[in-house]
Amino acid sequence: MRPARDSGVVTIKVPFAVRKRGGRKLVLAPDGAPVPPAAPHIDSTLVKAIARAFRWQKMLETGRFATINEIARAEKINSSYVSRVLRLTLLAPVTVEAILDGHADVAPTLAEAMKVFPVEWRLQRGAP
Repeated sequence: MRPARDSGVVTIKVPFAVRKRGGRKLVLAPDGAPVPPAAPHIDSTLVKAIARAFRWQKMLETGRFATINEIARAEKINSSYVSRVLRLTLLAPVTVEAILDGHADVAPTLAEAMKVFPVEWRLQRGAP
């Protein structure tokens, strides 16, 4: 038996592409523009690292710890990791807010965020 012509089924074809960028899958529209996710994506690992960074900065500022090495000993982690995480406090406030809210256009992964980046906020945005 063949299905009736007017079965109420409609097929819609939408061309799109899926690309991997920075370990994430990104949906691209036919014109190549990224399609924003339906819900904000909050990278909890990156958020925790930012929170740690600001907590450690506060500990240094208040004198609870005098050096990065003291923090590393107290936290039982490598001092180079502490120093890389502390660099996250140098991210532009707009970037930190976007990451925490899950609204960053191109939010970095923790590994990307811990790489060396410009200290000047306008250079972090790619502005000349």
